[in-house]
Amino acid sequence: MPWDDLHDSKEPDDRFRNRGPQGGGGQGGPQKPPFEIPQLKIPQFKPSMLLGVILLLLVVWIIPGTFYFVEPDEEGVVTRFGKFSRTTSPGLHFKFPSPIEHAATPKITQIRRAEIGFRAAPGRPTQRVPAESLMLTGDQNIVDINLVVQYRIMDSVAYLFNVRRPHKLIRDSAETVIRGITGSKKIDEALTTGKAEIQVLAKDQIQGLLDKYESGLQVVTIQLQDVNPPEQVADSFKDVVRAREDKERMINEAQGYRNAVIPEARGQAAQIVRVAEGYREEKIKKAEGDAKRFLQQYEEYKKAPDITRKRIYLETMEEILPDINKVVMESKKGGGVLPILPLGKNPILGGDKK
Repeated sequence: MPWDDLHDSKEPDDRFRNRGPQGGGGQGGPQKPPFEIPQLKIPQFKPSMLLGVILLLLVVWIIPGTFYFVEPDEEGVVTRFGKFSRTTSPGLHFKFPSPIEHAATPKITQIRRAEIGFRAAPGRPTQRVPAESLMLTGDQNIVDINLVVQYRIMDSVAYLFNVRRPHKLIRDSAETVIRGITGSKKIDEALTTGKAEIQVLAKDQIQGLLDKYESGLQVVTIQLQDVNPPEQVADSFKDVVRAREDKERMINEAQGYRNAVIPEARGQAAQIVRVAEGYREEKIKKAEGDAKRFLQQYEEYKKAPDITRKRIYLETMEEILPDINKVVMESKKGGGVLPILPLGKNPILGGDKK
């Protein structure tokens, strides 16, 4: 059995039913299509319909352009035929539809920021801009400064009409000012102690430029993100900084040693001076006492020279020979022991014994 016979159906297909040898229709004439084409009914045009369409377009155009809303952090600025007309406060307001009046609503309380020397975007790594960040100091050194300027709209009318690209104005003004300030400072000041002063000067000078241009912008803060030497010489600068820190540490240690030694030396010197002064007073008083005693003895000596001379002699002998028994013999001229002689414990009279 031929292969085609396996796929032939017993009943002929409806498509070939009543079809002639040339594939045309049979005896019944032209064949109808298997589906019906829908009939489109075009409404009859009327003048009232045109008027309704025009009114609908006017409503769609006028109503959205007539009312506008100002958010709490915004200020409305209305222009009439491109010229400033008025400002409006937050809330719902009416205006003539465009192109008669237009309303702009800049955010006057929003704090914006401009970055100089780098670009930071959420979810992306920080991109450096060396053309903005590399600056020359007053002592012919190069520093890499990254600066952030935070600003807001102070005058919405001046902001909209006097400045075409406010963000670029802030960036250019900040770069100009910071280059001038850095050029007047030494690199040590820019890297260490002069950062606060640079920020204050930059804020005042940038605000001065913005006021001169009547930009309507106000600088809120200036922040020096990073002040570093260029990457090519960063290691050398770190060595210099470490050497400077070691120098400061040694100076502080020397100052501390000096502050500890000098007071101690001054105390010892004062002690020596006080001891010397006490020794001087002691010697002076002793000399004065000896002189006074000598004068008193001299006065007594003048009254009785012989007795006083003998007494002085005996007292001297007693003083220089304290542990020896002494015997005083009678003189040839006088008789008896001297009444004023202080005898020892066991005086022996009448003999010459030591």
